[in-house]
Amino acid sequence: MSNQLSALLPYNDKLESRNISDIEFVIIHCTELPDIETARVYGEKVHYKSGTGNSGHYYISKSGLVYQWIENDRMAHHVKDHNKNSIGIELDNLGRYPDWHKTNHQIMFDEYPIAQIDALVKLIHTLQKSLPNLKYITGHEDLDRRLIKSENDPSIYIRRKMDPGTMFPWDKVMQQINLINTGILGQ
Repeated sequence: MSNQLSALLPYNDKLESRNISDIEFVIIHCTELPDIETARVYGEKVHYKSGTGNSGHYYISKSGLVYQWIENDRMAHHVKDHNKNSIGIELDNLGRYPDWHKTNHQIMFDEYPIAQIDALVKLIHTLQKSLPNLKYITGHEDLDRRLIKSENDPSIYIRRKMDPGTMFPWDKVMQQINLINTGILGQ
């Protein structure tokens, strides 16, 4: 699996191409899965007639290993209505796994290790050098605010997306990068 983790996703070339000068945002996600290998399995699943699926551009393991699964000049499906002008970075984190949509499991408790956050900051610095119009950063939770019925009590609505969540160290990250945080939840 480790060789597979370093490879682009099989459908990378099927994704719509774009000019890197259109990229203005970094969107921070967490996988909400048990490990990076499971995230790869989810990333490889095809969901669209185009033969593509849902994935971020980059994935960062808890130990700080960075994997690029989609090229920057391709439009990955990682956040509704914001894919064209953004880079998606997924952090290996349990989030609400395995009961994402149950009312009794809406608190994210998995911390982000220092090695993972250090790797994220380094990746952002690298991206800023190669993407001339990269100016902003936000969390997935700030862009997808939709509510859905909970699985265990359909009379209660919960947030569809909550990542990267309250355990994400926004203050520490923002002190080390030169991007504007446009999110309200991450401030």
